Amino acid sequence: MIEIALVVAGLLILLLGAGVWVGLGLMATGGIGLMLFRSTPVEVLLGQLSWNSATVAELSALPLFVLMAEILFRTRIAAAIFDALAPWTTWLPGRLAHVNVAACTVFAAVSGSSAATAATIGRITLPELTRRGYAGSLAMGSLAGAGTIGFLIPPSIVMIVYSVLAQISLLDLFLAGIVPGLVLAAMFSATIMLLALARPGLVPEGRERYTWSQRLSALRNLLPVMLLIGAIIGSMMAGIATPNEAAAVGVVGALAIAAATRDLSLGALRQALMGTVFTSSMIGLIVMGAGFLSTAMGYLGVPQAVAEMIAPLHLGPVGLVVLLLLVYLVLGCFLDGISAIVMTLPIVLPLVTAAGYDPVWFGIFLVITVEMAQVTPPVGFNLFVIQGLTKVSAMQVARSALPFFFAMVVFTGLIVAFPQLVMWLPGLK
Repeated sequence: MIEIALVVAGLLILLLGAGVWVGLGLMATGGIGLMLFRSTPVEVLLGQLSWNSATVAELSALPLFVLMAEILFRTRIAAAIFDALAPWTTWLPGRLAHVNVAACTVFAAVSGSSAATAATIGRITLPELTRRGYAGSLAMGSLAGAGTIGFLIPPSIVMIVYSVLAQISLLDLFLAGIVPGLVLAAMFSATIMLLALARPGLVPEGRERYTWSQRLSALRNLLPVMLLIGAIIGSMMAGIATPNEAAAVGVVGALAIAAATRDLSLGALRQALMGTVFTSSMIGLIVMGAGFLSTAMGYLGVPQAVAEMIAPLHLGPVGLVVLLLLVYLVLGCFLDGISAIVMTLPIVLPLVTAAGYDPVWFGIFLVITVEMAQVTPPVGFNLFVIQGLTKVSAMQVARSALPFFFAMVVFTGLIVAFPQLVMWLPGLK
């Protein structure tokens, strides 16, 4: 069986290295493996499993949340969030750099995409921070790190994909991401404060001055997005709406915000719809390929073979998690997060559940490793987003993001030591 596992792994690496689309590469790997080592009717299995994967009820929330994010991306909501939050950060070490963290945290609750969060907030905050004299390394690094929160705070595209593949409740995953997302945001802010105290030159001299009246008045800019967040997350937590229904509410709310800010033109709506089609089709193909490969690996005995390879290491639950963290950090240097998850989940999930970990907890663990992949070269998406906004090299952005990467590593250790950070809120449902 170990020989079969090595052949399958080599075939998958070969196909992806040749530039084959991830979804098609997953299907081809499973199909060729079955034809080589089993007599299973591949065409029947492929058709049935592809249909089953594409028609999972939870997956229908994906295009709706993507459409909501696409609509909001084309509004002035990021500028409103900056105006609302800036007056409240001036007393902290690092001052306005904290707006990157706070604004990304707020926008993450109506986005679901790390790259979209970084791009939407960055196009407002980066020019403003540069104009006011903040060091580029602090501005870029805090945005690269905080932008990853788009995957952790619901709604999250990665969580939707994981829930379909792991066959667990999407609502539980959404709830599990809220507390860790807020704690991670606080750790990013703490990182900014430590950097500002250690290197005062990162922050300009002087201080932005705001009266309490101005601070309270600025909060009015947050009202539309807070209402939208309340409608999405609040309706799910209260049991009023399923994730699919909440996604539909989110789209209606995004359209209302776009109409109120007069950003809802036919051209912008068409761009949002086309962006939704491209993104949803790409993810849907990956999910179908992953579903087929998962079943094919089961027929081939690959998970059992990998378990036999790991067993002699005598790893405890914590040792297994550390090993997986290292594996996903390496994969994140070469693959986007969703691809890394769908490729490995059929093998990894049985191992972690056998070690006693809850699949919901492991889903959040995986999301955090995906966040790390967003800021690791050479394929970290957030690095390229910020590179496009600033015109500096991706390696320079990566160096700026390094302190925030280490904050995520520390945070991973935190949820391993205190799993209730993840499981507390779903347990109240």
